Amino acid sequence: MEREQKILQNERFGQERALYHAQNIALKRCRFEGEEDGESALKEGRSVLAEECYFDLRYPFWHDTDLRAVRCELTEHCRAALWYDRGVVLEDCALNGIKALRECRGVRMRGCAVRSPEFGWRCRDVSVQDCGVESEYAFLESRGIRAEGLRFAGKYSFQYVRDVRIARSELQTKDAFWHAKNVTVTDSVLDGEYLGWYSERLTLIRCTIRGTQPLCYCRGLRLVDCTMEGCDLAFECSDVHADVRGSIDSVKNVRSGRVTADSIGEILCVDPVRPVRARIVGRQGKGA
Repeated sequence: MEREQKILQNERFGQERALYHAQNIALKRCRFEGEEDGESALKEGRSVLAEECYFDLRYPFWHDTDLRAVRCELTEHCRAALWYDRGVVLEDCALNGIKALRECRGVRMRGCAVRSPEFGWRCRDVSVQDCGVESEYAFLESRGIRAEGLRFAGKYSFQYVRDVRIARSELQTKDAFWHAKNVTVTDSVLDGEYLGWYSERLTLIRCTIRGTQPLCYCRGLRLVDCTMEGCDLAFECSDVHADVRGSIDSVKNVRSGRVTADSIGEILCVDPVRPVRARIVGRQGKGA
């Protein structure tokens, strides 16, 4: 027999495990705060809905299943807010505490504003749509990420990720996609130094790439109809097939494959440790 949903409105919870193992519960305009400084308010919850709630205490959602939060605010004091959860929907929420999402499966985010260092570690099956994220080391070691309309700012993003698809997004980030595998990015801006080092099967389609020394030590790298701005010393020790519109400042010691651009400022082969067998072609006549 299905349990009737319990509705709590305009209440305050400050004590430890205030709603531990709550099931089939709806919280509306409730506040989790107070001098009690209680942790883990909704730990081990099942079928939890939170609407327009305010969270100012640590660890509110741990080991929850079937969780939906709509127009909720999680402050900077709301540390490690969502860990070990299954089946999470976050809509129009503000997540401001460190380590806001970790080791969760089946996460759907839409219209959220995230300011959370170390966000999204070791998660599986994550969808991010029309969200803004500020973080360092975001999505470390996560798998199965789908992002569209993502506005990201912060260093060291998407490292050691696998099976990622990103579209129509803007990433302002340094050292992104290091050691990433099976990643495709389309119609996006990737702005930052040292993009994609040590990646495997990274594909960039109709992307704008900015920053020094991009895409080095890659395996199975593909660029399709991309532009590169301020990119020097690109593709060092990489296996790459690249079709670039416009110019590349310089390429260096490309290991294998083919790089084609309208023009290439410099083609450098300087003390290569590994054999250099790539074909470098400038459409305006310069090649090697």
